[in-house]
Amino acid sequence: MPYASREQLDVGMQVEGYEARSAEWGEVTVVFESTGPADPAPLFKGLPEDRCQAEHYGYVLEGELVVRYADREEAIPAGSAYYLPPGHLPLVRTAAQTVEFTKTIELQATTAVIMKNMGAGAMPDTPA
Repeated sequence: MPYASREQLDVGMQVEGYEARSAEWGEVTVVFESTGPADPAPLFKGLPEDRCQAEHYGYVLEGELVVRYADREEAIPAGSAYYLPPGHLPLVRTAAQTVEFTKTIELQATTAVIMKNMGAGAMPDTPA
């Protein structure tokens, strides 16, 4: 499918307070994410620097996405396009919806670590 709305995509991951709907298009995966307040840092343990190493291009549909780097924190408001380089950690202080484009191979490597951590009982923290 060369295009899709959020509603047309299958739910790929759903846990309390989070839903991801995605599709692979060639070498890129598009993901519509809806999340409540969450600090998913515990899910990234085991990646280099315990941070996401995938590059993401996206757009904040609603709410605000906060991104933490080793040396700074950036807030991305609704209505903004963004680029996240490797070495970031997301933080959602209020409910947010995003659409993101990521190289599939990079996303799969990150998702494998997240799923392993969830299987070991790690869950996102509630942000302060």
